[in-house]
Amino acid sequence: MSAPRTLRTGALATAIGAALLLGVSSGTSQAADGRIGVRETVCAQDLYVRTDPGGAWMGTLYHGQTFLVESKQSGWAYGFAYGDINRHGWVQDGWFC
Repeated sequence: MSAPRTLRTGALATAIGAALLLGVSSGTSQAADGRIGVRETVCAQDLYVRTDPGGAWMGTLYHGQTFLVESKQSGWAYGFAYGDINRHGWVQDGWFC
């Protein structure tokens, strides 16, 4: 009889660390990529808005706030962050409803 399969603690910690580094928290499993020209709703609990892809933090969008996707590049979306931020910036793509 084989031992039950378990997720290695190191792998889980790495995955959680990567999500925290990118500034996202999963609010639901329904998250999807943003569509250019569409004002998307944030499905993550929080999503960091940055000055450029992977750049400096300039604000946070929260679950239910919106982001108008104007362009995309290598897993990042550029556009206008509504809500408390109200300015252009970059967010990690894939966290929209």
